[in-house]
Amino acid sequence: MKKIVALLIAAGVSLTAFAAPESFSSDANHTFSSFSYSHFGYSTQQSRFNNTTAKFTIDRAAKTGSVEATIDAKSVDTGSKLFDGHIQGEDFLDTAKFPTITYKSTKVNFKGDVPATVEGNLTIKGVTKPVTLTITHFSCMDHPMMKKLACGANATATIKRTEFNAGKYAPHVGDDVTLSFAIEALKD
Repeated sequence: MKKIVALLIAAGVSLTAFAAPESFSSDANHTFSSFSYSHFGYSTQQSRFNNTTAKFTIDRAAKTGSVEATIDAKSVDTGSKLFDGHIQGEDFLDTAKFPTITYKSTKVNFKGDVPATVEGNLTIKGVTKPVTLTITHFSCMDHPMMKKLACGANATATIKRTEFNAGKYAPHVGDDVTLSFAIEALKD
């Protein structure tokens, strides 16, 4: 009987340890955010931010989590120095006054055993709006070189830039902007 009780206690401890939230911090070399929009209907322009950081927690057993991300808006990379400066100007991101873009989750929704969407608040130019990210890929496994648990995800959302006071030339330059995130993170 004592062995059975000891085994149940040990199993309970193991299950509790498994269900504990795990915290992760982004790998700067493999975490980026990007955006795309229609340019006068001629093409879909694609640009990125070179500096994005993220932290997240996940409890896969309880199916809960949280996400916080910060984008250095001054790290915008359109492929053109002239256009980088234009995007950083007052008509668009106004990086002199608002150097960062932030996202903070309010809820993580799971589909089966993996997160499927993240509800949260996106802040651009001091304007905060609710935005839901759709997770298109999520995976966790031991990192072969770092020898610790790592998780990666891709997520997207579409916003209206006019809602964030960045609507110059809309609707000719598309109001709909697709945000994309590629995140790889190591367990803290």
